[in-house]
Amino acid sequence: MKQINKIYINGEFVTPNGTETFDLINPTNNQKTGEVVLGNEEDTRMAIAAAKKAFITFSKTTKEERISLLQKLYEAVSKREDELVSVMVNEYGGTLQFCRMSVQNAISAFTTTITTLESYDFEKTVGHSKVRFESLGVVGIITPWNASNSFICNKLATAIAAGCTAVIKPSEMSAVQTQLLTECFHEAGLPAGIFNIVNGLGNVVGTEITQHPDIAKISFTGSTLTGKAIAKGAVDTMKRITLELGGKSPNIILEDADLEKAIPMAVFGAYMNNGQACIAPTRLLVPQNRLNEVNELAKKAAEQVKVGNPNEADTLVGPMVSTKQFERVQSYIRLGQEEGATLLAGGEGKPEGLESGNFVKATIFTNVRNDMRIAQEEIFGPVLSIIPYANEEEAVAIANDTTYGLAAYISSSDKDHAERVAAQIDAGRICINGFSHDPYAPFGGFKQSGIGREYGVFGLEAYLEPKTILA
Repeated sequence: MKQINKIYINGEFVTPNGTETFDLINPTNNQKTGEVVLGNEEDTRMAIAAAKKAFITFSKTTKEERISLLQKLYEAVSKREDELVSVMVNEYGGTLQFCRMSVQNAISAFTTTITTLESYDFEKTVGHSKVRFESLGVVGIITPWNASNSFICNKLATAIAAGCTAVIKPSEMSAVQTQLLTECFHEAGLPAGIFNIVNGLGNVVGTEITQHPDIAKISFTGSTLTGKAIAKGAVDTMKRITLELGGKSPNIILEDADLEKAIPMAVFGAYMNNGQACIAPTRLLVPQNRLNEVNELAKKAAEQVKVGNPNEADTLVGPMVSTKQFERVQSYIRLGQEEGATLLAGGEGKPEGLESGNFVKATIFTNVRNDMRIAQEEIFGPVLSIIPYANEEEAVAIANDTTYGLAAYISSSDKDHAERVAAQIDAGRICINGFSHDPYAPFGGFKQSGIGREYGVFGLEAYLEPKTILA
């Protein structure tokens, strides 16, 4: 039984003042594997005080000094890559293939940030004036459970590059992953107070970070509902915010697409990270006159999806992170049938032989209308909605008919055609003919999918305050 009873403040593992505990449950079999002691408001204030003190010195460091620290973090995290993957699979239930990619993203966050920092000029001439880009202050970093270490590494790397110090509140459900990552960070030997990590609940630690006047900025990834609460709380002290929130991403299959390639890829993509991904393309928009062909290909692809033990290399969908999340997904599968959508694959209940875990069948609905709740609300599970469209104009209208705007996907045999359609879509990131990631390009959402951008120069400048000097 794993006991996590320390938090990390001012360069040391310390016993929290908080005494409340949170049970850690293996989502594959729902067995308790350990518990974590949660920090409270006092712990959070101590972490903020340490970060505030460290900022006085750290904000004056040179670019070269910050690069040196990022390199140390990269080396320390890289050494324990296999452990980080294993812990993520076992604690979170992410598939082996996804967790390998996620940990790689966590590690590469430091090297890509170094590259961005090397070419960044913190002082520029604009017009006849000098503009300095200065460190904002103490940053509150709040991360979710669906790719915990990747989010922490990317946000912390950016904060360090900007000369900011940080207080990190990871998901309490990721405590074992956080413990291992914190050990890596500690081994890197950064000056005390640059980063501080407090396990705790959102309505305790997260609220204190949001309200505390010494926090200059919050970088949050999570639900739109929580993001709105953070934005409301942050405005009282005019905190800068970067919010990466929910999504209901469209995947538009254009008339000239190769369905034999595009449809299986669309099905597998919708199930990325067990369907627990804000960027997952969960609305599949297809030409009405090819719906029957699409249904046949989609059903065949779903039947090839292995739901099961996340430690097995060929598993595509592991368990939902918790029984609560499992029940949420089940409720949407029932709702889809009640709304009149056609159940093409999967459905309610657990796959045979997987009754002890939080496993959901690989599910597809077809003949879905875009005004149905299964097409409008983020389900966060392996559930795909196929929505037919009459023409390209309608496809664009359906794609944009959502409160979200995080990501979108387009398949076409003509790249120029796809780019013309992409120009009409309200989304922060659009992939053409597949799934790709560029760690230097901005990532963030339109509409209720968030505020601000991460990655590259765009992400770095969100941690900086421009100061104009006129002579």
